[in-house]
Amino acid sequence: MKYSRNYAEAEDNLQDGFILLFKKIDQYQFKGSFEGWAKRLMINNILQKYRNQGVYELVNDNIIDQNPTVDFDDEDVSLDYLISIIQELPDRYRLVFNLYVMDDYSHKEIAEMLNITIGTSKSNLARARMILKEKIETQQHNRKVVTSVQ
Repeated sequence: MKYSRNYAEAEDNLQDGFILLFKKIDQYQFKGSFEGWAKRLMINNILQKYRNQGVYELVNDNIIDQNPTVDFDDEDVSLDYLISIIQELPDRYRLVFNLYVMDDYSHKEIAEMLNITIGTSKSNLARARMILKEKIETQQHNRKVVTSVQ
């Protein structure tokens, strides 16, 4: 789900990934874990689809706040809500966010995987964080308004 816009697309990506995995199983060289090799193959397959769709654009590398923070109580923001707002991000932001934050890839690795510059990777991550921060703050504000009205 991390790399998909919705559940149906995630199912398609998973199925396509397993087909590719079975086609390339003879390329696994028993170096490192099979799980790591399979994960990388799956992720690269999904990223290739996005590359072919041309979802990336060059953006200005100058972002004022590279690491926006938002103060919230874990109980105020559900995991389901976080997943849903991450999935609502534009493709280029969602992919970079997930690769960097969730899968711990460096900006250099992301740039190579997505065929973008390191600056574009950093900029897309910063923009994703800003969008998520705004959505969380809006949700918290709306909750306070509803609570105070009741």
